[in-house]
Amino acid sequence: MSSPSFDDRDGFIWSNGQLSPWRDVHPHVLSHGLHYGSSVFEGVRAYEGEIFKLNEHTERLFDGTKTLGMEIPYTVAEINQACIDVLAANDITDGYLRPVAWRGSEMMAISAQDTKIHVAIAAWPWGTYLGEDGLDKGIRVRLSSFTRHHVNVTMTKAKACGYYINSILAKAEAVQDGYDEAILLDPSGYVSEGSGENIFIYSKGKLHTPVLSCSNLDGITRNAVIEICHHLGIALEERTITRDELYIAEEIFLSGTAAEITPVREVDNRVIGPGKKGPITDQIQKTFFDIVRGDHPKFQEWLTRI
Repeated sequence: MSSPSFDDRDGFIWSNGQLSPWRDVHPHVLSHGLHYGSSVFEGVRAYEGEIFKLNEHTERLFDGTKTLGMEIPYTVAEINQACIDVLAANDITDGYLRPVAWRGSEMMAISAQDTKIHVAIAAWPWGTYLGEDGLDKGIRVRLSSFTRHHVNVTMTKAKACGYYINSILAKAEAVQDGYDEAILLDPSGYVSEGSGENIFIYSKGKLHTPVLSCSNLDGITRNAVIEICHHLGIALEERTITRDELYIAEEIFLSGTAAEITPVREVDNRVIGPGKKGPITDQIQKTFFDIVRGDHPKFQEWLTRI
């Protein structure tokens, strides 16, 4: 049975300062954000009544809008509370939050500095992004024919909606070719990230992830993985990574709010390691899920109670 359309659901959405019935929230068809992509979003997860890294997500939302020259008419604390409120109003303890800010319909022009900045937050129950089998057995990925943007073409550190056309094209190409996900290279030919995830490889006794100058997002789960590695004593290096290094890696995994910690078992039809989740990935993944579910004695400050 298919899920109901996202425009026809029960529940509430926080919209411009108040909770409104889900079906009553309607941005205008001439909103600047719809036509020109002048909108910024976040993806946030809640596990068993705790929101993971809420403040970091909200701060990144504000950083993204500032990068695009937009000013959110609320404080970080107000958006944090709105996220808590929308989960409570919809009786969700395990789910996904989508805060989004966009330019309104006050004028129609490429430069629309006088438009109102709207903010909405929706929440819904959500399982695994790349499938339960993906979390356990690993996924198949391909190197995309599409390249990540140059850092002076698009602001690569903002989760700007228009920027995701690049991801949509890469992901669609991968799925159409029978893969689960795409890996994109940066304009210099180095490994950047997945369509919506950061990437880590394990090789020669050390974990490696692309440095943040490779047109990749400063991922919140990426940063959590780095801290988890410090805690577990796993050596890690941020550097440039070449395509062929993926092919001969012992382990690869993707990280992200949606993807969580998802192992990769094949890249471009080349089997990675033994073709299943490796021991380093398994250790990091188990620690991550212990943390987000509140079962780890450390990192409790990463969680916000609903």
